[in-house]
Amino acid sequence: MAVRAYTGFIDLKYRPSRSDVVVEYLFEPNGVPFEIAAQQIAGESSIGTWTELHTLKKRIVRTLKPSVFYMDKKKKLVKIAYPSDLFEPGNMPQILSSIAGNIFGMKTLKTLRLQDISFPKKLIKSFDGPRFGIKGIRKLLGVKSRPLVGTIVKPKVGLNEKEHAQVAYEAWLGGLDVVKDDENLSNMPFNHFKKRIDLTLKALEQAEKKTGEKKVYMPNITSETMEMLRRLEYVRSRMGKYIMVDIITCGWAGLQTVRKFSRNLVIHAHRAGHGAFTHLPYQGISMLVIAKIARMIGVDQLHIGTAGVGKMEGKTKEVVSIEQEIEEDNVSANAMNLVLSQKWYGVKPVLAVASGGLHPGSVPALVRRMGTDIVIQAGGGVHWHPKGTVYGAMGMRQAIDAVMAGIPLKKYAETHLELKDAIQRFGIVK
Repeated sequence: MAVRAYTGFIDLKYRPSRSDVVVEYLFEPNGVPFEIAAQQIAGESSIGTWTELHTLKKRIVRTLKPSVFYMDKKKKLVKIAYPSDLFEPGNMPQILSSIAGNIFGMKTLKTLRLQDISFPKKLIKSFDGPRFGIKGIRKLLGVKSRPLVGTIVKPKVGLNEKEHAQVAYEAWLGGLDVVKDDENLSNMPFNHFKKRIDLTLKALEQAEKKTGEKKVYMPNITSETMEMLRRLEYVRSRMGKYIMVDIITCGWAGLQTVRKFSRNLVIHAHRAGHGAFTHLPYQGISMLVIAKIARMIGVDQLHIGTAGVGKMEGKTKEVVSIEQEIEEDNVSANAMNLVLSQKWYGVKPVLAVASGGLHPGSVPALVRRMGTDIVIQAGGGVHWHPKGTVYGAMGMRQAIDAVMAGIPLKKYAETHLELKDAIQRFGIVK
């Protein structure tokens, strides 16, 4: 069938092939029938435009026309299958310029949300994927089964390099595995990047000797792309093991470049800014899509929320679904659950990070809802303690130990005063 303007894209008998890219959109039309709006989405994101084209050859239609193969007007949902030749392998900006580009500016749509994508093997394998993943991170730290536990240096900004390193040292001394920069700490007049790296990694070495445990520091290298690479190399030259990147604000192209040059460095992905896309349930791009893209590009761990336990948004069902494992099927009915730990054509699984408003009393609920393959990060829930960070960190580690031993927090707190202090301050999340 010839495609004229935004027509000819609906084919409810079409069954996607394993080579198709399948995209799920939620939308509300603006003054046009649902079917017309659906075809405009399909056309504008591929080979169509607002008028008939004499340059649109039959072979183009035959080989590259997408198909709207599922529509549910009540749920305001469509699924569109795109031939994979519409997308350049290994080029995430081009892929998103197609399926999440001009369509968001079309006046025939009141709202539009990119809800889910299922990628075929060809495209998935064209990206680097995680270098370490869950098993690699656990091997690096020597932690086999329990959740990793960490903190973010607080306040977010304001501490100088020496103060920053001291806070990190106390957190590690108190039993935490991980210390990371906050998302808006980079190279500041009061806290220079290189000096912070030097002092904090020196503190890490001292903490490892003192505790006999492996520790990691996640410095934020987010910047202009070439500067990120310089910072990455500096971390490597100082024998650092991790880097942190604000993946939304640095952009997908920047993240791809960082992944290609990361070599022996674990990539911790912070999602600062995601709410601009994910906050409204009927507009933008879902966190599920962001998580899939981040995994394809190759982050090793990713903030996905706290399943309703902490201060950050993220419904329990959505957050848990991001971790779930499903069948390796490009067009599975369960495709909404495909993200971090799915068996994905040999691509390593990503370690989920829970952070935002957490404290020792949050640990049982988090583990119950999200399992043990997570990083639990508490900022204020560690640094609140009047006696100092080391005591707050001890409370967090004690909560982890209690949960792993199957002992209720209140019971464990009878002989662990730091945990008792935290429970008295924050309570226990149900």
